[in-house]
Amino acid sequence: MLEIYDAIQRSALKIQDIIAFEDSGYSENQNATGDTQLELDIQSDKIIEKEFSKISSIKELASEEKELPCPLNKNGKYLIGYDPLDGSSLADVNLSVGSIFGIYENGYDGNDLKAAVYVVYGPRVEMVTADENGVRMYRLGKDKRFHFVKELKLNDKGKLNSPGGTQKNWKTNHKKLVESFFENGYRLRYSGGMVPDLHQILIKGGGIFSYPATTDLPKGKLRKIFEVFPFAFVYEKAGGAAIDGATRLLDLKCEQIHDTTPCFFGSKEEIKKVRSSYAYD
Repeated sequence: MLEIYDAIQRSALKIQDIIAFEDSGYSENQNATGDTQLELDIQSDKIIEKEFSKISSIKELASEEKELPCPLNKNGKYLIGYDPLDGSSLADVNLSVGSIFGIYENGYDGNDLKAAVYVVYGPRVEMVTADENGVRMYRLGKDKRFHFVKELKLNDKGKLNSPGGTQKNWKTNHKKLVESFFENGYRLRYSGGMVPDLHQILIKGGGIFSYPATTDLPKGKLRKIFEVFPFAFVYEKAGGAAIDGATRLLDLKCEQIHDTTPCFFGSKEEIKKVRSSYAYD
């Protein structure tokens, strides 16, 4: 596992450089789900694949930017599902973006996840790991190495509300849920990037991030393997919870690698309110 963490750190250094100095415009390519790829997406994916290809314990890679999994070592133990640069369209307006990694064994279902890592590229570059040792944050130093900062733990209740999705397509019960949080004094924090928004909730001690089923996207927008499962793992290890409205996210299965799902991540009190709101959905 440590050699995988090391490869992620090496990748992060190179990705930080391309974010700072390379083209952030759109390419002529589309990814597996029809999104037009940014040049940063393509370059980040290549960097990560190159670093992971050096590790014999990795059996296979599944990237948001590739239609099919990429086999590496037939005797490897781990499967890696990753989003090379989540929120990449925010780079051209100089907002934080990130990379997300799920480390799986045997398959890509939620319960196959053994560890999760994400990296935030912002004013500071920070890496968060979640495994049997808990949730730990590291920060990039002047020496180009990641140094341990602190362990991360969510409070039972938070103060931040990050509601995703197009509001005109929200269902009535979801709209009422979001409004109820604001009525109870929650503060809006939503950048349009999953990594910085979930990182902020985690750092500030709690709150709620939601990306629900909508009338135009009844199965949600965010992808299970690359985005949802890794953050569900992080939030549970930090003392929070993550559900699709009713079911624990890590109990969900995957039929194909680009499956999506509605998702809610937060402190226990916020998730309790989500369950209540969605009980009769």
